[in-house]
Amino acid sequence: MNTPTDDDQAATSFVPQLDARQRAMLAEMGVKVWAPRAVAPEAEVQAPVAAVAAAPPPPARPPVAVVAAPVRAPVAAPVVPAPAAAPVVATVERQRPADVGAMDWATLQATVASCEACGLCKSRRNTVFGVGDTQADWMIVGEAPGENEDLQGEPFVGAAGQLLDNMLRAVGRSRAGEGAKGAYIANVLKCRPPANRNPQPAEVAQCEPYLARQVALVQPKVIVAMGRFAVQSLLRTDEPIGRLRGRVHRYEGVPVIVTYHPAYLLRTPADKAKAWADLCLAMETVEGS
Repeated sequence: MNTPTDDDQAATSFVPQLDARQRAMLAEMGVKVWAPRAVAPEAEVQAPVAAVAAAPPPPARPPVAVVAAPVRAPVAAPVVPAPAAAPVVATVERQRPADVGAMDWATLQATVASCEACGLCKSRRNTVFGVGDTQADWMIVGEAPGENEDLQGEPFVGAAGQLLDNMLRAVGRSRAGEGAKGAYIANVLKCRPPANRNPQPAEVAQCEPYLARQVALVQPKVIVAMGRFAVQSLLRTDEPIGRLRGRVHRYEGVPVIVTYHPAYLLRTPADKAKAWADLCLAMETVEGS
């Protein structure tokens, strides 16, 4: 549809109503006659609406059936039985007598022979108490019995014992001598550790009162501590032997000279000269007391 211009509206605005002849004349002049489109009656406009309203509603959709998923019953976890508690193994260890510090030689030796204060009692053949002159000026303290000592019940036997005897002879003493020519020999431990392993602190602690009583009964003028564990037990120190040599230490008021164990000297012969110097210091200590 062509939209009338402003000129067209101006040309026809003064002739709101034209007859057929006038319209024909204006048409020949090229003047287009514009007239507003007639408005449809209200009934015609509302007819489609009424028709729409009268149209039947669309058929309702059939309801969709909702099927609930089956609920599964909870599955109980399998019951695992708790592991049985390990049986408690009774130990054969017994408390060490409390009166060790008042025992005489016979009672002390019998107590050591029947001692079950630590686990070493289960594997030993013999206890190794001590040997030598019980009134000697010199006391030799070693570490723990080895296989030969366990078999014979005597400290320092075998190759290490032979070397110790030679060392004692060099200073005019022996385990069989008496007085100024004798020496008393004992170990920190009275039982052999299995496979000659190192002594454990708890084992040393159980045996310590026995050694302390032996020192008190002998009353030596000097103690020669041989080996790391003997030195640590007597002096309560973790210092290596090399730093403790050449000085006079004390145990319960008794002078202590530190030196190497004969078993170590068999493996390291070059240190025998140092051990000889230690024995000389022990002699000087006794002579000066």
